[in-house]
Amino acid sequence: MTDFTISALRDQYDVLLRRLDEAGTPEQREALKRDIIGLFKTVDQAIGELSTLKEGIRVLVDRYKQLQASHSPDTAPQFTGQMPAMQASYIDASTLIEKGWHLISLGDYDGAIAALQKALQYSPGDIQGESLLGWAQMRAEHYDEALQTFQLVLTKEPANSLARINVGYICLKKRIFGEAIEHLSKAIRLDNDKKATLYAHFYLGLVYLEREMFEDAQTFFRKTLALGPNLIEAYYELGRAYWYGDDRATARQTWEEGYKANRFSPWGKRCQEALELVAQGQEPPRS
Repeated sequence: MTDFTISALRDQYDVLLRRLDEAGTPEQREALKRDIIGLFKTVDQAIGELSTLKEGIRVLVDRYKQLQASHSPDTAPQFTGQMPAMQASYIDASTLIEKGWHLISLGDYDGAIAALQKALQYSPGDIQGESLLGWAQMRAEHYDEALQTFQLVLTKEPANSLARINVGYICLKKRIFGEAIEHLSKAIRLDNDKKATLYAHFYLGLVYLEREMFEDAQTFFRKTLALGPNLIEAYYELGRAYWYGDDRATARQTWEEGYKANRFSPWGKRCQEALELVAQGQEPPRS
């Protein structure tokens, strides 16, 4: 990659950074999301090409050492065989798994699924890769495929809390509330993964909100924010739990806190939209 290319990518980044302050409408936010994903994919492709070139340079170094050894009889023997294929496959799988996680965080779930499926071709049975694949499938609302993926993970690793909370979430979406509570509560009891514990509380809040058990929902959303103050989605859902639990002043205050915590977040904007709706005498969304 030339300096000019790096400069151009930095310019695109700066433009997107400025657009964050201007994306006021849903159309502008959707266009911004597409352009961020596009920039990520361009940079990711460049990183991949540079990684391939880097491996090629290592081959040059090894071949130079062999050449040097052939002209220096006193030099210690050098390894002259090819690099084991397993090492290259491991590098490829790790790169694709990392790419899959970034694409999930950007909301490009189909792209994440493709990357993670390819990673698992290089490294079959990789628990992290399978867990992230299930997460991407779940966020893409491919619930049956996600459930199969997570069940495969739990068969190998019953204490995998990340897989377990997502099975709980799928049960929630399928309205199998008893099983959802069972899986999420077990993840909280295991408490062996901070991210899983955080989301177990959040998903339990969603279960109780869906069942209109508003006080229980409020309890779990408050615990969620105690564990992860940056999970802005929890402010939005906690506000809904207060609103439909007939504590509308606290609902407004909660949405205000969520918007102030991160006004650039999609969920910070959802908090602002909820405030605007109720100011007009309308109800916030039920789901």
